[in-house]
Amino acid sequence: MNELNRRNFLRVAGAASAGTLLGARLHALAAVQNEPARPVSANDNIQIALIGAGGQGQFDTKVAVQVPGVKLVAVADCYNGRLDHSKEIWGTDTFTTRDYGEILARKDIDAVIIGTPDHWHKQASVDAMKAGKDVYCEKPMIHLYADGPAMIETAHSTGRILQIGSQRVSSVIYAKAKELLAAGAIGQLNMVTARWDRNSATGAWSYTVPPDASTETCDWPRFLGTAPKIPFNAEHFFQWRKWKAYGSGVAGDLFVHLFSGTHFITGSNGPTRGMATGALRFWKDGRDVPDVMLGLFDYREGFNLSLRVNFVDGGEESEGLIFTGSEGTMEIAGNSVSVNRVPREKEPGLMIETFPEAMQKLILEDYRKKYPRPHPEGEPPVGYEKYVAPDGYVDSYDHFRNFFEAVRSRKPVVEDAVFGYRAAGAALLSNLSIDRGTIVHWDPDAMKLA
Repeated sequence: MNELNRRNFLRVAGAASAGTLLGARLHALAAVQNEPARPVSANDNIQIALIGAGGQGQFDTKVAVQVPGVKLVAVADCYNGRLDHSKEIWGTDTFTTRDYGEILARKDIDAVIIGTPDHWHKQASVDAMKAGKDVYCEKPMIHLYADGPAMIETAHSTGRILQIGSQRVSSVIYAKAKELLAAGAIGQLNMVTARWDRNSATGAWSYTVPPDASTETCDWPRFLGTAPKIPFNAEHFFQWRKWKAYGSGVAGDLFVHLFSGTHFITGSNGPTRGMATGALRFWKDGRDVPDVMLGLFDYREGFNLSLRVNFVDGGEESEGLIFTGSEGTMEIAGNSVSVNRVPREKEPGLMIETFPEAMQKLILEDYRKKYPRPHPEGEPPVGYEKYVAPDGYVDSYDHFRNFFEAVRSRKPVVEDAVFGYRAAGAALLSNLSIDRGTIVHWDPDAMKLA
């Protein structure tokens, strides 16, 4: 791990136990964001703009401006109400426009955050980089497979910083999980099980449509972009994730986080093949993407990844990953990672109960000569450790901190276009598998459908 990553990721107190509970060791992780901020000189100040001021875009920007030396100066969005609200949040001097080209033409903007619908990610990113701006682009990086090579090539040819917004890649929790796996905490990894369940209408993308939504307040032609030309539809405009024309469904919205986390922790470039199944089970409101999806993927490193997204289970919303190895399991849940070590038995075992007692005794004596008990109590050692981030820890802050450090230093970011494409390309295999009704193959190195 390079020094930039190490500084931002690995401020952990893994050696000091914070407490003991029923034999479990509880450790506190120290987050970089809780340390005193280093002074930022005037020459290091970064002026940013937001392109796409929906819920995610506004959240991203609110986090980004908390990083020392970062200021928002402009916002572009296709809905007048969001432009008005941007001035309410960041000040009346904030420049607002429907046309992000006006933002890219400004010389006083160093970087942009792209929070547009998925079908605009490629074009907005390419335009921004060609205009000399560094780019933080929300996940999934791509809407179509052709988007990936174009974004990667533009980043290389322009020398601009391009970071994708899967913030778990910058999380101290995921950094600790990566460290534990590499240290052999659970032995040889053989399976990863990941889930993301939601049980609310807003969790299922039924976002509120404002009563003033119209062709006067919404720039419908600009919003459509490359999507099929249809008459104005307020639900499509404000709830765009429900339709393939603008979004990537649960695969692009949620699976991609689970892929990026898995790839970061394991160091893998991605799966070699995958299959998925899914359907609309509950939210039959006109959307054309599934609300339930299951996926299964093969990795040449010797493990399988099983994914699940469910909008209809009625239970508590949850996200998590379980890494199963030959010596135990490691689970990420919320802002914690825990390890349950259960060393694998090295002896072959006995099944002698149906034999005469004398024969049982003879076999057992010979067996214990070959396989003596490793512990007097006759039980294999079992260990449980849990690592917890500080209260209020936000991995998005660290992800933006990493991005702005790269903008200043011109050093590589933690989630560049290649990593982002591999995560999104793997995730969208799910949609492709469902559409084709078959297993799909992927070359994770060349980043191509095989």
